[in-house]
Amino acid sequence: MASIAIVGGGRMGEALLAGLLASGRAQPADIAVAEPSPTRRDEIAERYGIRCAERGADVAGDTEVVVLAVKPRIVEAVAREIGPALSAGTIVVSIAAGVSTAAIEAVLPDTAHVVRVMPNTPAMVGAGMSVVSGGSRAPDADVERVRALLEAVGEAVVIPESQQDAATAVSGSGPAYVAVFVEALARAGVSQGMPYETALKLATQTTAGTAALLAETGRHPEELADAVASPGGTTAAALEALEDRRFRAAVAAAVAAATERSKGLGG
Repeated sequence: MASIAIVGGGRMGEALLAGLLASGRAQPADIAVAEPSPTRRDEIAERYGIRCAERGADVAGDTEVVVLAVKPRIVEAVAREIGPALSAGTIVVSIAAGVSTAAIEAVLPDTAHVVRVMPNTPAMVGAGMSVVSGGSRAPDADVERVRALLEAVGEAVVIPESQQDAATAVSGSGPAYVAVFVEALARAGVSQGMPYETALKLATQTTAGTAALLAETGRHPEELADAVASPGGTTAAALEALEDRRFRAAVAAAVAAATERSKGLGG
C-alpha cells in the first residue's frame, strides 16, 4: 500500500515526487503515480522505481494522501473519479489554481479531507514556495502534515483560503515575472555592449543572490535598495528611470490581473 498517491505525472507532480524521495520523507514503495500517457508512465516508473497506473482510481485506494496534480479544468472530474476509491479520512491535496476546496469537497465523500495548495515551479530544484489552506473538513493536523510534506520541495506556509488567489498571483505566477525581468536585464546589458551569455549570467546570479540575501538577513527590500543606491550614483539613476516608467505600478497591475484570472478559473 502506498501512503502517497500523485494523480498527474506532469512537471509539478514529478517535482513533488522527486523532492519527497530526495529528502527521505518517502521511499519509492511509499508513492504511486497515476498518469494517462503510457510513455510518461514508463519514464517515471523507470526513473524513480515507483508503481505507476493509468487512472487515479487505481492508486487512490487505501492511501493516506492523494495529490491532485492536474489542470484546473479537469480537477473536479478527477476528484469525482477517485472518490469511490478513497478511505475515510484520506487527505486530498489539490494544486489546481483557482479551484476552491468547497468545489472539490462537493464531488468527494464527506469523509475526505481536502487541502488546497499553490506551489510554484522552483519546486523542481527544491526551492519552491507553496501556500497551504485547509478545507472545511480538514483538521489542523492534516493541514500541517501537508505543509510539512511540501517542505521537501522548498518553503511552505499556511494561509486562509481567501488569500489563495492573491498568493497564486504572487508566488504561483511569480517565477514568470522574475524570468521576464532577468531576460530584460540581460538584454539591456547586451544593448550596452556586453555579450549575451555574460549578461545573462550576471542577471541570473544577481537575482538569485539578492533573493538569498533578503531571505537570510530578513532585511526589508527598501532597506537593501537604499544601501545599494548611493546619492547621485548609478543605482539611484537607474531606480529613478524605473519609477519614471511606473515599474511598481506595472508589477501591481500584473498581480491584480493574475488574481482576477485565478478567481475566474474557479468560477
